[in-house]
Amino acid sequence: MEIEKEAENILNKFSEVLDQIPDLEETQYIVDNLNRTREDKKLSKNPEKILRNTHLDKQGSVIAEKGKWTK
Repeated sequence: MEIEKEAENILNKFSEVLDQIPDLEETQYIVDNLNRTREDKKLSKNPEKILRNTHLDKQGSVIAEKGKWTK
């Protein structure tokens, strides 16, 4: 019963705060970039940068966790 009273008090305080928020006019943005596409570009690959944060074993192989979705 005490939890219900606390929940009701919280909801009442929340309602009071919501009543204090002023009504604002909606803002609408007119944007003319519908269906805008970009050209495909090949991104440069830097293996040193990729391997910088990996864990390697003694042979230099990358240590990675097996996916939990695999059997």
